[in-house]
Amino acid sequence: MNKPLVSICIPIYNGEAFLAEALASVKTQNYPNLEVVVSDDRSSDASLAIVEQFQQEVDFPVRIFPHEPQGIGANWNHCVAKAQGVYIKFLFQDDVLQPTCVEKMVKVLESNASVGLVACKRGFIVEDEMKNDMVNKWLATYGDLQAHLHLELHNDLFYLDKTLFKREDFKNSPLNKVGEPSIVMFKKTLWKKVGGFDTNLKQILDYVFCYRILKYKKIVIINEELALFRVHGNQETNQNRGKKIKDYEIYNEILYKEFLKYLHPKLKEKLLKKYSFLGWKFYRLKKKIKHKLNA
Repeated sequence: MNKPLVSICIPIYNGEAFLAEALASVKTQNYPNLEVVVSDDRSSDASLAIVEQFQQEVDFPVRIFPHEPQGIGANWNHCVAKAQGVYIKFLFQDDVLQPTCVEKMVKVLESNASVGLVACKRGFIVEDEMKNDMVNKWLATYGDLQAHLHLELHNDLFYLDKTLFKREDFKNSPLNKVGEPSIVMFKKTLWKKVGGFDTNLKQILDYVFCYRILKYKKIVIINEELALFRVHGNQETNQNRGKKIKDYEIYNEILYKEFLKYLHPKLKEKLLKKYSFLGWKFYRLKKKIKHKLNA
C-alpha cells in the first residue's frame, strides 16, 4: 500500500547557524514518502546554499520558493500553500526531528479519522548562551505543555477534544497546550478549512491555529519526544521580548468571536462583559432564570 506523501515544510530566514542540522534530521527519517518544501524570506546568509547542497544529497524532492517578507505567518502559509503532501510536517530551521517522528505521526493520523492534528512531547537543545536561571525556570514551567491537564493516557497517546475549551484552567499558563509547529503534523485540508495561520499574530499564531482545528477534529499528543526544540538567543520568541505585541488582546477577541459557546461559564461571562455589554446582561439574566427554575 502506498504511503501518503508528507511535506516537510521549512520556512527559513537567515538560518545558517542550525539549518544543516535540521536538514540532516530529515535525512534520518525512516518514512519513505517525503518532500521538502522551503520558503525563504530573502535570506542574506548561506541558508540557500545549505538547502541547495542538501538538495543534491537526497533522492526525494526538495523544492525551494522565494517569498517576499511579510511576517512569520505569511512565510508559514506560503510554505504550506506550495506543499503537495496529504500531511504537513513543519520543521523550523533551528529544530531537529527524531528518526521515527514522521512515521509515528502518520500512523496516528491514518488510524483515526476523528484526529486532524498530532503532536508529540519535545526535548530541548539549550545553547550555551541560554543556560541560565531564567531559561531553567522557563523549562520547568513550559517543558511539558500538557502536564497540568492531567490527561488520561491511552496506548501512549493523549487526546484533546473540544472539552479543552470548557476547562476552567483553559486560559491558565501555559496558554499553548499543544506545542510549537516543529512538533506537530496536520492534514493540509484542515489548514485550508481554518484559513491558514493568522497573519495578524506574531507570537501566538501556532496555538490559535491548533485550537481552530480542534473545533473540527481531535488533537492527539504522542507521549514521546519525537522532536527537539532549540532554545537560543536569536529565535523569534526572544526577539519579540520587549516589543509591543498585541497578540494577547487579540487572543481574547478571537476567543469571544470564534470560541465563546465552547468556553467555561466564568470565561464566557468575562468576555461578554468586555466585548458585548448587552450580551453580558442577557447572559446573566438567563443564569438567574435557570437558577430559579432549578431551585
